[in-house]
Amino acid sequence: MTQVGSGGVVITQITTSARFEKDFKKLAPEFKQLCREKLKKLLDANPPPSGLRFEKLKGYSNPDIYTIHVTGNYKVSMEIKRGCATLRRVACHNEIDRTP
Repeated sequence: MTQVGSGGVVITQITTSARFEKDFKKLAPEFKQLCREKLKKLLDANPPPSGLRFEKLKGYSNPDIYTIHVTGNYKVSMEIKRGCATLRRVACHNEIDRTP
């Protein structure tokens, strides 16, 4: 389940986890480029624009986990602490919802 909207979350920096890097390498080149564009939009606009479908996943509170949609079926999950978004996964919708 997700909670739509940014809820006042501000992102000033983006870092990546080893798992995100592994997932990202597996993506087709066109998905990699689209993912980069969406992440740039996320960093450039505070609060995150509604077109990214920025959502907080329910049931994850330590840490809070958020997602954005890259395409209709692909999402990026992240945890945000003090303005720093650590990208955790990039995968299909169902996989992110199972293991963000």
